[in-house]
Amino acid sequence: MTRRLAEVAKKVGVSEATVSRVLNGKPGVSDATRQSVLSALDVLGYERPTQLRGERARLVGLVLPELQNPIFPAFADVIGGALAQLGLTPVLCTQTKGGISEADYVALLLQQQVSGVIFAGGLFAQADAPHDHYRRLAERNIPVVLVNAAIADLGFPAVSCDDAVAVEQAWRHLASLGHERIGLVLGPADHVPSARKLAAARAVAGEVPDAFVVRAMFSIEGGHAAAAKLIDRGVTGLICASDPLALGAVRAARRKGLDVPSQISVVGYDDSALMNCTEPPLTTVRQPIESMGKAAVELLNAQIAGSAVAADELLFEPELVVRGSTAQVPR
Repeated sequence: MTRRLAEVAKKVGVSEATVSRVLNGKPGVSDATRQSVLSALDVLGYERPTQLRGERARLVGLVLPELQNPIFPAFADVIGGALAQLGLTPVLCTQTKGGISEADYVALLLQQQVSGVIFAGGLFAQADAPHDHYRRLAERNIPVVLVNAAIADLGFPAVSCDDAVAVEQAWRHLASLGHERIGLVLGPADHVPSARKLAAARAVAGEVPDAFVVRAMFSIEGGHAAAAKLIDRGVTGLICASDPLALGAVRAARRKGLDVPSQISVVGYDDSALMNCTEPPLTTVRQPIESMGKAAVELLNAQIAGSAVAADELLFEPELVVRGSTAQVPR
């Protein structure tokens, strides 16, 4: 019992005495703290006291497209922590190749009578993907928040990093270094954030030749293949739609015997974990993960509380982080 009290207290950030009051049904504890303690019991795998077993933990689905890209665990950490502060228990749903689909996860979450769902990346950002499972959530009035650029007709509130500003920052940075042949490594054609990035590049540059735009799967391997094509076409600066794509671009340059950054400059997107530890350290555009994650939870909690939330998209300002993967254009 003492060990359980200590573990739950540490998880929630309260005293063991507070945990004891909750477990024994004593007064003097706020509802939010009480819910946080009960959620911690569930997360740590402890059974609730008999008198509390009838109360379902307030569950929130957190659906991620993958965990290989460090940006998604980072979002999960921020969102999970913010949910716990409100006494909500995150249920992490991560897709894997050949595993449970996003639609299957939604069906499971509905069976668990979740209080809401946050999607941090997923099929909502692809115009040609199936979206029936999102509409199923809307039909049942389940609170939903989407993170990063949904298609227009889903009708859910969203928080997004401003793709247009991100590309403008990256493009102007490379241009200031003398680069004129700048290429883009983007996601699939129906991927909304990638479409926004391309539109922004054309707005700031006036014209971007089709040959300087290559689509790829979001992975190091995808970035390698796409960047190799652009380098062969004479590009000297690369703007990539994710950090893993950018790391693939660095690898592609090196496989061709070219140095980064003295011969090829590379800019990533996200500023995910360890990008300052790569060789060279990656110049990238930082998403404000902390602000975006907390805003997503606030929007969800408002819906859970019964407040009307407009189906708007909140745009957050990115920040260019200049490191060692960009330099003056080679003479």
